[in-house]
Amino acid sequence: MADFNEQVIAEFRANHGKVGGPFEGAPLLLLHTTGAKSGKQRISPLMYLPDGDNYVIFASKAGSDTNPAWYHNLKANPGATIEVGDDTISVAAEEVTGDARDALYRKQADLYAGFADYERKTTRIIPVVVLSASS
Repeated sequence: MADFNEQVIAEFRANHGKVGGPFEGAPLLLLHTTGAKSGKQRISPLMYLPDGDNYVIFASKAGSDTNPAWYHNLKANPGATIEVGDDTISVAAEEVTGDARDALYRKQADLYAGFADYERKTTRIIPVVVLSASS
């Protein structure tokens, strides 16, 4: 997976935020987090849902029964950075729950059927995180 992510990151940066393959045509960002245990900087390419000035991300991990590492990193260190296109933005992460979470997840699943599949594949509630620009 690390090699795949490295290729996506390189393609993203070379093409002003655009990539091919499974992410072709989808809104993609690079999430920079600080490791919850290691303290090391990590980068994860993620699809997002634009929501006004915010960026909504989904801890789907392709329907795995565990949350992705980036989710744990954001819970421990909610200050992060994202790359969107050629822009780098400092953000604050906040998990959304309840009806607000369900509405955002449903919107993403309606746009990208893979997210509905991920939800069917797991028994966990897939976390939804809103990234808001911070100063």
